[in-house]
Amino acid sequence: MELIGRRLSDDELRAVRDDPATVDALLYGDLDDADAELPDPELDLDKSWHGIHFLLTGTAWEVGKGAGAAVLGGAEIGEDTGYGPARILSPKTVLMVAAALDALDVETLRGRFDVSAMVAADIYPNVWADGADAFDSFLAPNFASLQEFYRAAAANNQAVLLAIT
Repeated sequence: MELIGRRLSDDELRAVRDDPATVDALLYGDLDDADAELPDPELDLDKSWHGIHFLLTGTAWEVGKGAGAAVLGGAEIGEDTGYGPARILSPKTVLMVAAALDALDVETLRGRFDVSAMVAADIYPNVWADGADAFDSFLAPNFASLQEFYRAAAANNQAVLLAIT
């Protein structure tokens, strides 16, 4: 399971709200056309998404405000793609998430990194026994990507579309 995301222009946001079937085209391209080029996600947290969510919220699945909404937040939209439907965060929510993420740094998250708590909470993927290596090579760089993604979306007053694939 991987988390991908896309920033939405005003036109794309309108299209998604008018026709939730648009979600698949925006995230995955035209899967019926073998020659179609698939869009690259603007955010790809790989399998680190659940670990990052845990470090932001202290929980496995609860979604909070601000940074707590960065990974699993938003309103469900479109069809279930196997790991639930995609989720959309409004431009207003994106501004709040971006500000909350910018208030955090890697050292704050490092202080929240607790291998035994993550294993006990069954945080995916179960690679946390690698300790500091898992944090430094897996979580920290993906957290930086998450910050940059939301910072760009907020700067452009954009909505965000997220999906676990």
